[in-house]
Amino acid sequence: MGRMDPETADVKASGGVVWRRAGDGSVELVVVHRPRYDDWSLPKGKLDPGESWEAAALREVEEEVGLRCRLGEELPSVAYRDDKGRKKAVRYWLMEPEDGPARFTPNDEVDDMRWVDVAAAAALLSYPHDAELVRLAGGRV
Repeated sequence: MGRMDPETADVKASGGVVWRRAGDGSVELVVVHRPRYDDWSLPKGKLDPGESWEAAALREVEEEVGLRCRLGEELPSVAYRDDKGRKKAVRYWLMEPEDGPARFTPNDEVDDMRWVDVAAAAALLSYPHDAELVRLAGGRV
């Protein structure tokens, strides 16, 4: 994962590694499919003007997968150049849903969401930095 001070990025985004304990005690994580990129990713999005990193992370997760969550531990941030060549930083937090099952509605941004175990999430995610992040997260919950 690239190392950069997220405050210096041209594009700032926040997201969540949303987790729950399955019936057998194993950990399940949320992954999302984005039709625009045809990729599997973690729920995330850009900060609105004046919005904090934490508020953006919670808002984006709720908008993309219909889950209201509470913030847990912050995970390492991810930095890379976006498709326009800009420096982009994404800060991620572990998150637990506050209330029952997601009220997920497929939309233009995210057309599928799945709860999967850590190994399946790492295999499904399209980007190595996301896979590395979920393996790390799986060891912390």
